[in-house]
Amino acid sequence: MTPPTSAVARALERIERLDPALHAFIEVWPDEALAREREAVARRLPLGGLPFAVKGPSGIRSYAARRLIAAGGVPVGATSVPGPGTAWQTWGQGAHGRTVNPWRADRTPGGSSAGSAVAVAAGMVEAATGSDGAGSVRIPAAWCGVFGLKTTNGLLPSPDRTGLASAGVFARSAAAAEPYLRRVLGGGGTPEATSDSLPLPLPLPVVYSEDLGFAAVDPEVAAVVRAAVDRLVAAGTVRLVDRDAGLLDPAGAWAAVRGGVPDDPAAVRVRRTNDERLETLFSGGALLLTPATPNRPHGHEGPGARYSTALTWAFNLSGHPAASLPAGFTGDGCPVGLQMVAPRGADPVLLAAARAVEDALPPARTPPPAGRD
Repeated sequence: MTPPTSAVARALERIERLDPALHAFIEVWPDEALAREREAVARRLPLGGLPFAVKGPSGIRSYAARRLIAAGGVPVGATSVPGPGTAWQTWGQGAHGRTVNPWRADRTPGGSSAGSAVAVAAGMVEAATGSDGAGSVRIPAAWCGVFGLKTTNGLLPSPDRTGLASAGVFARSAAAAEPYLRRVLGGGGTPEATSDSLPLPLPLPVVYSEDLGFAAVDPEVAAVVRAAVDRLVAAGTVRLVDRDAGLLDPAGAWAAVRGGVPDDPAAVRVRRTNDERLETLFSGGALLLTPATPNRPHGHEGPGARYSTALTWAFNLSGHPAASLPAGFTGDGCPVGLQMVAPRGADPVLLAAARAVEDALPPARTPPPAGRD
């Protein structure tokens, strides 16, 4: 009888077969990955050789990757990030060309954790690491139709001196992300809570905002997310709380912090006002729901004048954990993400809430093997 193929061997086969069309990887490490898997199985480590990918050339040295490896996860390769001369918000550059959206090859997968989202969406790996300084996990998660979570800023070590960027993870679903997040968060000052040990009473109190009070949102994207929220209400998973979710546009404040001028008076005012409003919004255990992006995946030439980060970067400034879940599709076949935001430090609560929400939504779909023009 032929022995069963290992999880890492299956991942490597899918990468070899699918990545020539998708360009999600900049490096693949087959020999080292298979050796790590054998060691993880032999030592009976908790993750038992589960394959994952790391973001970019330095991803293998990240705190999250080191925690996963110590628990028996196996990095199989490094995923694409923006290449020279490309805008950081939207592109990835793989070893053999620009990274394409697995749903539509003529569209971008988002960025900057582009390859990580594509690798998970196409089934090349079980999970992938990412980092999120303005939406770099949540935007590609939304546009590739997978689950992506940005952890609370400062919860885990980050090389970003501005404090805007935080570690994140991609998986097909919140349930699939749980084994990875449990290991990463368990060493970062948060108890190793899971959705099984942290049951949440339903319905969950949520505040829904289409635009956070300032963003211009594509009407079809807004309609897809609103339909998902209505489905959650009908299923008894959430109940809407009538509370103001209007924030000040954080674009200028984000740019000031990123530019090394965090004490700019206008930036300080925006951050203080938004923090106060968010503290009121989250009182009593409420969560915030919004579209993950104001737009659908755009072409490789760029988004034009619209900021794809409009609905995400407020929570890099405030530090709140936030996730994107698959919410549905626009009529042209593009995935749309539902953003969930929780109080600072409530990452296990956010994960448990995301699992409850995804149970009430249609299961995530698998894209065609090589994208669709």
